[in-house]
Amino acid sequence: MDLSHRKVAKTLKIVDSSGNPASNKRINVKLKNHEFLFGCGAFDSIPYVMGVNDPSLPPVEDTMNKWLDLFNYGTLPFYWGMYEKEEGKDDRDKLRPAAEFLTGRGVTVKGHPLCWHTVCADWLMNYDNKTILKKQLERIDREVTLYKGLIDMWDVINEVVIMPIFDKYDNAITRICKENGRVGLIKKVFEEAHACNPDATLLLNDFNTSISYEILIDGCLEAGVPISAIGIQSHQHQGYWGKEKLEEVLDRFSHFGLPIHFTENTIVSGSLIPEYIEDLNDWQVDEWPTTPEGEERQAKEIEEIYRTLFAHPQVEAITTWDFKDGAWLGAPSGFLRKDNSIKPSYEMLKKLIHEEWNTDETLVTDENGYVKVEGFKGEYEISSSEGKTTVKLTDNEEMIVVL
Repeated sequence: MDLSHRKVAKTLKIVDSSGNPASNKRINVKLKNHEFLFGCGAFDSIPYVMGVNDPSLPPVEDTMNKWLDLFNYGTLPFYWGMYEKEEGKDDRDKLRPAAEFLTGRGVTVKGHPLCWHTVCADWLMNYDNKTILKKQLERIDREVTLYKGLIDMWDVINEVVIMPIFDKYDNAITRICKENGRVGLIKKVFEEAHACNPDATLLLNDFNTSISYEILIDGCLEAGVPISAIGIQSHQHQGYWGKEKLEEVLDRFSHFGLPIHFTENTIVSGSLIPEYIEDLNDWQVDEWPTTPEGEERQAKEIEEIYRTLFAHPQVEAITTWDFKDGAWLGAPSGFLRKDNSIKPSYEMLKKLIHEEWNTDETLVTDENGYVKVEGFKGEYEISSSEGKTTVKLTDNEEMIVVL
């Protein structure tokens, strides 16, 4: 597996505070945070920062400690119907502390989503389409501006392939998508988000990986929509896609030349949802247990997914959707069981990210203070007997480091 695109080969010149070369100095070079985004849903950070503990469940502090031991990237929920149940009263008092907590620990945070026809605010239905669109754009202004510097990555609009033909129930966003067209609505919401934060990473996200999504992306790019990255959902409750399908999807969506984020990945460690179920939300069961055999299968499948995606040069992020069993659909889809005990998939991924794909070396500078570092791209702690500093090593340009 070629991982050269994930690595740097960089010459450092180590100097003291006066600029003199640190000759023949022993230094340690340790990766502290990958450039690549290894992510998971970070919804548990909300009850953690709010000090909410359900006595019937394991301590949320234990959940978050295990989360932070594994990931450097988290998704927070901004579903409009939950974030602003009553018009004018939003959940910033919960979401902002969660974002601050995560970013304070070196985690990159993404907000999900700014526009979606599902979990939509019911009160929007009181307005006509022109007003709904106005309020949607105002909502984007508010969130992108309020969280700028904490959240600079957004799923701007979600599942647009199905949006104008969604017929399970009437909703405000499907109405304005029908009126403006898919590309028309996407263009409006993306331009609004970009105007509020020109440096933000803005994603178009969808579960539909057919040619319909490719045609939609192509139309958006032709219209000048400022898409930063393509979001691909990969909920696999009905069975593992397999490496062949993963590579086929990557091949088709990489031709746009944009970064690719696998935004919502799910592999279950129990029974699978039957194939005749078209909408996963229709699968409602009282219990959905994890099994030892399923856990071994889950670990193997997740490992193949991560190895395949990490090897592809256009993939920048992988997000596993559920950290614990029993979340969306009640599925056994987490890295932790319901009692917070870790599953084989957790141990496997921790070894992969923090051991196999890690850099931690002790090197010695030459007589002029130079040392050659080869390692995975990211944020490093460089230390010696004289002190330590933190630097980002993401390219092969020579760098001066003061110790």
